[in-house]
Amino acid sequence: MKQIKLAVLMDDITSINPIKDSSFAMMLEAQSRGWNIITFDSNDMFHQQGSVYASARKTTVEDSKDNWHHREDAEVVALGDIDVIFMRKDPPFDMDYIYATYLLEQAERDGTLIVNKPSSLRDANEKLFTLNFNHCMPKTLVSANTKQIRAFVESNDVAVVKPLDGMGGTDIYKLHKGDDNIDDIVSKLTNQGQRFIMAQEFLHEIKDGDKRILLINGKPVDYALARIPAEGNFKGNLAAGATGRGQPLSDRDRYLCEQIAPTLIEKGLLFVGLDVIGDYITEINVTSPTCIRELDKLFNLNISALLLDEIEAKLALR
Repeated sequence: MKQIKLAVLMDDITSINPIKDSSFAMMLEAQSRGWNIITFDSNDMFHQQGSVYASARKTTVEDSKDNWHHREDAEVVALGDIDVIFMRKDPPFDMDYIYATYLLEQAERDGTLIVNKPSSLRDANEKLFTLNFNHCMPKTLVSANTKQIRAFVESNDVAVVKPLDGMGGTDIYKLHKGDDNIDDIVSKLTNQGQRFIMAQEFLHEIKDGDKRILLINGKPVDYALARIPAEGNFKGNLAAGATGRGQPLSDRDRYLCEQIAPTLIEKGLLFVGLDVIGDYITEINVTSPTCIRELDKLFNLNISALLLDEIEAKLALR
C-alpha cells in the first residue's frame, strides 16, 4: 500500500497532555505504520476556487512527556489530496466548529475520508443523539420551560440538568425535590426560557462510575473506563476530578452497543465514545472521544491500531 497521508485537525499540539491525549495515541500509531502526518487547526483552513486548503505543518511525534512533537514550517496543502483527516477538534461545538465541518465536506467530496463524517458530526449532538435510542436511556426531558423542568425534578425526587453543548462536567447540576434554587439554576441554563437543556433522572449507579465505552465502526473495545466521581462529587468526568477504573464490558454494556451500532455505521461515525451509567446510555460522544491511552495502559491494548486497521481497509476499497 502507498504511504498514507494523514491530516489531524486538532487544538495546538503543544498544549496537549501526551500521557492522556487520544489524538496523540492515534498519531503515534500512524507514524509507526509509516503514514505521513500533518496537523492544523480549523482556522488554518480556507476555500478558494472550488477547493479547500489548509496551512498545515508536517508533524512527527514521540512517546515522551517532554519532547512529544516536532513540527516543520507551515505549507499550504490541498485537503482533497489527503487520504484521511481526523476531525479531533475539542468542543465547544459552536458555529466555528460547524463551519469547519462544511469545509471538511468539500475535501470529502474530493475523495478524502473524514473521521468522523462531517455531516454526521452536525447531526449527532452528543446529548440529543441518545434520543434515537429511547429504550436505552434513563428518564429524560428536553425543554426550555422552567415549569416543565421543575415538575420533572419533583417527579423524580433527584435529577441532573445540563446544557446541550457542554463538556467536561461544566454547568451540570444535581437538583433535589424541594431545593429552593431550582428556578435560579434552570433560568440560568435556559437563558430565561430561551434555550433547550436536558434533565435526566439521577442514576445512583454513578457511585460505580460513568463508563466510557469506545466503539470502532460499531464494534466495542472489550474494556471500559469507569470514571469514579471524586469524594463529595457526582460528576463522572476526569476533568471534574473523577478517577478512572478499568473493567471488562458487561452483557448489558454489549447490548447497548448492539442497539446503536447499525446507526453509527450508517452515519459514518467510525470512532465513538459511549457514556453509560448503570444500565443506561447518557451521552454518545462523536466529536473527539477520549480514554484511549488510559485503556491501553490498563489492559495492554492498542486501540489506535484497531481504528487504523479499519481506516486502511476502507481506503483499500476506494
